Amino acid sequence: MLVATPIGNLGDLSPRAVEALATAELICCEDTRRTGRLLLAAGIDGPALRRVDAHTETEAAADVVARVLTGATVAVVTDAGTPGVSDPGARLVRAVLDAGGEVTTVPGPVAAVAAVVASGLDTSRFTVDGFLPRKGPERAARLAELAVERRTVALYEAPDRVAATLADLAAACGDEREAVVARELTKLHEEHRRGSLAALAAGAAADPPRGEVVIVVGGAPAAGAGGDDDVRIALRAARDRGLGPGRAAAEVAAALGRSRREVYALALADGDEPGADEADGGDPDGDDPDGTADASAGTATDADATSDQHAGGTR
Repeated sequence: MLVATPIGNLGDLSPRAVEALATAELICCEDTRRTGRLLLAAGIDGPALRRVDAHTETEAAADVVARVLTGATVAVVTDAGTPGVSDPGARLVRAVLDAGGEVTTVPGPVAAVAAVVASGLDTSRFTVDGFLPRKGPERAARLAELAVERRTVALYEAPDRVAATLADLAAACGDEREAVVARELTKLHEEHRRGSLAALAAGAAADPPRGEVVIVVGGAPAAGAGGDDDVRIALRAARDRGLGPGRAAAEVAAALGRSRREVYALALADGDEPGADEADGGDPDGDDPDGTADASAGTATDADATSDQHAGGTR
């Protein structure tokens, strides 16, 4: 049983969560001391606690599965919020389900959802993307994906890395992309900083946020709305991932609803060198020297690229 716990305000612990924790035979938790304090505050005494964090979840799965299959009630909590959302829990769920066991939930607080609904950004479609990779090609690739992601995105970040992450997001998504930095949600010093990525990055560098932080980033412009500046930003992100100008142009054109030939021309104008199969300066894919495929055969390629862009799931 996955049991959501407060993300800061103890008043958010639901009566059903209290009942579930009080009747569980074992509670798996990230930090036994922290969960022990939560149980004490809720007036719960008795359930055994087992530490199950990112490092021990796989090891603990066998024991949890064995207990569930013999009829025991095992509750899973994290330090704050809902298990399995950028926190331990998902591996236990998979292991129990694979063994034929049953998984239920006691829903409750999720920091990312709280930040999104209070952000003022589009909530009709959003994704929780967790923590960005800390460095290297993986981080660059994820930033490039966010540059063309049309849904609102919620990210978690450590307070000492917020300024750097906002600066990287501004470089990938554009200085003027709307965003919100939410911190200390449901707590006494809850704060929501709203503005452009560039302004928020500067503010975080001058006045670093404290406490738990969620960054909410507005989605990329809708298809057909991408201007030349948006195209250049997306091209730079695609090139950072190692794509040649032709492939980068095809991807960006599909994402922003622009002609591949126009996007390719912008890439060359900004200093990109054509690849070996693009040396004639023609079609970015090297297979359409007269440009007619943009209106015919290129349609399928653009549709495929758009589909690929939205294939990622929500964490």
